[in-house]
Amino acid sequence: MGEHELVVRADRALTPEGERPVTVVVDGGRITDVLPGTDHAVGARRELRPAEDEVLLPGLVDSHVHVNEPGRTEWEGFASATRAAALGGVTTIVDMPLNSVPPTTTTAGLKAKKAAAEGKLAVDVGFWGGAVPENTGPDTTGALADLWAEGVFGFKSFLSPSGVDEFGHLDPEHLDTAAAAIHAFGGRLIVHAEDPTVLDSAPAASGREYADFLASRPDEAEHAAIARVIDTARRTGVRAHVLHLSSASALPLIAQAKGEGVPLTVESCPHYLTLVAEEIPAGDTSYKCCPPIRDSANRDLLWRALRDGLIDCVVSDHSPSTPDLKELETGDFGTAWGGVSGLQLGLSAMWTEAAGRGVPLAEVVRWMSEGPARVAGVRGRGAIEVGAQADLAVFAPQESFRVSVGELAHRNPVSAYDGAELKGRVRRTLLRGVEVTADSVNGRMITR
Repeated sequence: MGEHELVVRADRALTPEGERPVTVVVDGGRITDVLPGTDHAVGARRELRPAEDEVLLPGLVDSHVHVNEPGRTEWEGFASATRAAALGGVTTIVDMPLNSVPPTTTTAGLKAKKAAAEGKLAVDVGFWGGAVPENTGPDTTGALADLWAEGVFGFKSFLSPSGVDEFGHLDPEHLDTAAAAIHAFGGRLIVHAEDPTVLDSAPAASGREYADFLASRPDEAEHAAIARVIDTARRTGVRAHVLHLSSASALPLIAQAKGEGVPLTVESCPHYLTLVAEEIPAGDTSYKCCPPIRDSANRDLLWRALRDGLIDCVVSDHSPSTPDLKELETGDFGTAWGGVSGLQLGLSAMWTEAAGRGVPLAEVVRWMSEGPARVAGVRGRGAIEVGAQADLAVFAPQESFRVSVGELAHRNPVSAYDGAELKGRVRRTLLRGVEVTADSVNGRMITR
């Protein structure tokens, strides 16, 4: 007795074989056995038995988080972001290469990120690199290879202005050069897909009406940009990933490309799957993000694509800022910073919507755990199975709560979910078999 590090006896657990009662054995921070049933005579130094109303989940993987530290730590930082992640059942995040200063577009920028993260992590953190004009010219793509050698998970690019001067967008020539270089060393290109020509021809965003902002980011901008990404992947062979899909108009393009075998994956986000344009109040810029939240008919099509496997995963695109940058007092959608803060709430928001649609919890969890881990290339996470890291969450699917931004662990009290009644609460999160607490700093920096 007492020979194992941890034993979890769960009457309900979401495993690759489905929801079932299991005994999970943990040693050295990894799952060493998953036994059917809960009555096995297995001893351990610690034992956990979820309550009758709780389900044991694999720790979620969120591969789209803007931590912003260093340089804009007042927007969000490693301590606050990873704490929020843990409270939402997320045990691994992959940090975006902007909006930190410096951005993660050089090995020096990556080192600055790692130095800023040291000693602050409640969960594990990996890093994306960035593909910008400065490192995608014919004579500069060695910088991408250097970042890949340092273990970044891939390279983010924008096809339209990013919103920050230090992270420029790629024109078609730079995109082709980057794609060819990334393909040469087996990397992954992830793309913010909005077409700048379409955006330039759309009416400018201004004022308090959300409909006016929505008109400034039309479906055609995503459609045209995704067509370019697909063409680039088809010609170069690069593994391409479409970030934060909001427009269902591009789904036929995506289906055709996947049917042809183009190396393409696609993500969407909780705010596109749970919120709708027609319900956004005038002047409430907490909802502003790019690409934008669209209407309910569009949302229904995204859900269908998710269930059909056309969309590969669901991640937060947690993109916070300070309250003043959201222009909360003026409510001007034209000048407010674009980004939704939802890292801590993604699972609850998705489950609330899914339950209303009759979608099983197991599907939601797969989209938010195994899906992002597979797409990003995060190994040994996202499933309750032998050999995986013992990252687990205990979730009460029937518990409801009302969101109050002041009670969230995000650095700034701004969220489109403020005041929402959500269903399902994460009650505890374990990283490598150890429960994450308010003062935990057991997270590690991980590489590909």
